[in-house]
Parts: sequence; C-alpha cells; structure tokens
Amino acid sequence: MGGKKGIALVGALVGALAVALVAFGNPVNMGICIVCFIRDTAGALGLHRAPVVQYIRPEIIGIALGAWLMSLRGGDFRVRGGSAPFTRFILGFFVVVGALMFLGCPLRMVLRLAGGDLTAVFGLLGFTAGILVGVAFLNRGFTLGRTYSLPKGEGYLFPAVQVVLLILLVAGPAFIFFSSEGPGSLHAPILVSLLAGLIVGAGAQRSRLCMVGGIRDLVLFKDSHLISGFLAIFLVALVGNLVTGNFRLGFSGQPVAHTDWLWNFLGMLLAGLGSVLLGGCPLRQIVLGAEGNADSVITVLGMLVGAAFAHNFGLAASGAGATANGKLATIIGLIVVAAVGLLNTERAEVSVKGEVQVGS
Repeated sequence: MGGKKGIALVGALVGALAVALVAFGNPVNMGICIVCFIRDTAGALGLHRAPVVQYIRPEIIGIALGAWLMSLRGGDFRVRGGSAPFTRFILGFFVVVGALMFLGCPLRMVLRLAGGDLTAVFGLLGFTAGILVGVAFLNRGFTLGRTYSLPKGEGYLFPAVQVVLLILLVAGPAFIFFSSEGPGSLHAPILVSLLAGLIVGAGAQRSRLCMVGGIRDLVLFKDSHLISGFLAIFLVALVGNLVTGNFRLGFSGQPVAHTDWLWNFLGMLLAGLGSVLLGGCPLRQIVLGAEGNADSVITVLGMLVGAAFAHNFGLAASGAGATANGKLATIIGLIVVAAVGLLNTERAEVSVKGEVQVGS
C-alpha cells in the first residue's frame, strides 16, 4: 500500500468503517476513537468507576491483532525496546489527559469535523500548534535514544493480552464492568467491531497511517504522503454522514463535545506535542506495539493509566465543559511534556577551538 494512492485508500476505508460503526451502534462522531476506546476499556477493567464509559472495545483489540498479523506477513515484526520507556509512559499519560480535555483523539477530531462539529476546529488548531512546537524540538535534535533487540517472546505479549481481553468481553464475567447508559453503552456488535478493527489495524500497519506524522512530514519535508490518508478519512466520513443524516453543522449540541474553545485548543496542543515526541499518534502507538515495539506498548499502558486517572480524579471534560482539575492537569501536562522536550534535546554547539560538541 505504498504511495499516496495506497494511504488514501486506507484512509477512505477507515472513514467508511467509522460511519458504518456508528450505523451499527457506536456513538455519533465516535465510530473509531483510540483514546475514547482505551478509556472505555480501562473502565470495563475497573481502573476507573465512571459508569457511563465502561466497555471493552473490540475495535482496539482488532487494530492490535490486525497490525500484528500484517506485520508478521510483511516481515515488519521486530521485537525491540529500551528507548526511554518510563518517559514514554509519562508522555502517553499526558497525551490522554490532553485528548480527554478535548474529548477525542486525533482520529476522532477528524471524524468530528466530518460530522459538522465546528468545536473540533479549535482542537485541530491546537493539535497543529503542538506538532509545530514538537517539530521545533526535533529540529534541535530531540531524541529519546535508540532501541535494542529484545527476546522474540516479548513481542507476542501485547497481542496475547488482546486475546485475553476479547475472551473477557465475550465471557462477560462479574468482575468486568459494562455501561448501561452513556457512550459506553453504545456499541456495534462485537463481531462487527472486531472485524472493523482488524481491517483498520492491517491497513494502518501497511500504510503507516498517522495524523501526527502527516502534519509533521508536511512541515519538515513538504511531504503530503501521510496527511493524504486523513484527508481521505475526512472526505469519506463527510459524505457518509451526509448520506446517513448524521451531519450537523454548528458549535452547540454536538455529541460528546463541549464549546470551551480555549481548552479544546490547549487539550489538543498537549496531545499533539506529546505525540510528536513519542513519534506517532495513539493509533500509531498501538500499531507499533503490535509490530514488536515494547516502548510503544509501554506508551499504550501510559495511555490506559492516564485515562483511568482522568476519570478517577475529574480531569476529563464532558459536554458541560472542562473541569477545574482538568484545566490544572492540562497546564501541568504542557509543562512536563515541554520539560521532556528540553531535557532530551541535543544541540550542536561550536567550541572556542572550532570543534563541534554535542550537549544536552
């Protein structure tokens, strides 16, 4: 699936599947949302007790397994890790804090725009601004260090966990929580969601689909390859929403969204900056984890904990707007992520003798 046509095809498929999942029961403008679905899964496992967002989302399971199977088939499965894992955990944590302030990941941001949600425009502006700041760090030499080869068995643990989650979802034991109302209670049938996830995961693995990478490459290299995938998602989802009657242009009354433009902007500023430093958006982190990247698995765990923390301590926004705790957490997140950028930046400095020295 190389070239713009290939990634545009994958993007079009993702957009169509997102619309289809809504038709089958997922929340409107939330056919696929990586952060929202990680949050729902965290709730189902009892990591938070917000009763309206608890459901093991098969889409996440499918994305991971689809990417894993495709990486095995294409020879991309390489088990590695050791690149600042705890720093990546922290970054993943704050990416989710920012995303839940906005109420959606970069993918849902595009789907919200395709549904006519104009509040997502401020999220897009913040997300772009965060990526631009991240690109500035990259230009100054930001790095989290190299990865190292790990035992092959390490790479099979992430997909194995997905299989366990699928078993828990189907079996529905008493210790797993399921929402009876709210977004968590709205979901497509398990098989439909799982199949959609498998297709998205396989396509994202082959095409390297990544919203962060798209904007980053456009700024750094004037390369529109990756961004074309998300343009395709937007256009196909837009047409799909118009056909199904789910398009509603405006700022107010949008599903699972709020009109506090400043915190929509700052939330996605945090998510965008953190994702650039991580090397990819939440979707990309799941795909990388499925390819055997243990550091990306740690990042996903950071996202899971971040989602649980956000709902346990009132950091996540709601349709009523941002909370005081959420605002404070977003500001702290911006400071922490910026500090990570500064502390891991290597600048080439010319000594008095004319020698080039690298300092942190």
